[in-house]
Amino acid sequence: MDTGLLILRLLVGLLVAGHGVQKISTHLGGKGLDGGAREFRADGFRGGALTALAAGGGQIGSGLLLTAGLLTPLAATGAIGVMTVALTVKWSNGLWVQNDGYEYPLVLIGAAVALAATGPGTWSLDDALGLTPYPLWWTALVLTAGVGSGLLTRLALHRAPTA
Repeated sequence: MDTGLLILRLLVGLLVAGHGVQKISTHLGGKGLDGGAREFRADGFRGGALTALAAGGGQIGSGLLLTAGLLTPLAATGAIGVMTVALTVKWSNGLWVQNDGYEYPLVLIGAAVALAATGPGTWSLDDALGLTPYPLWWTALVLTAGVGSGLLTRLALHRAPTA
């Protein structure tokens, strides 16, 4: 089980962090902070560079924490929050990624919830620091806070469509 959790943490954590790096730099195929700001404006968000920095920083931080298995409930909450925003952007395209749908953010949300429910495993900083096991009821809190923060972000920063 610990090997599976390590693989899941590495995959999900590094992908989430990589998305953050792309939003604020030219690394990993990113278009720099200006490109990240343009992407958010094109998706109807206010804030430009500040929005890109906040989203990118949130993704990098939560992704690296998930990768390390450190403060796993907090890391999962952050990943769920940013992926909830991404899901809302792609919602109108339907589920499937072939149509630019929300399939991929949904999978990352599900994986983050699974890590919150199982804990990061023995090969994690949480375990090394004696922070595990986390109580199972934290999973509901993590999911609620993650989805709630993503939806509040969408509500606060998304511009209403102009007619």
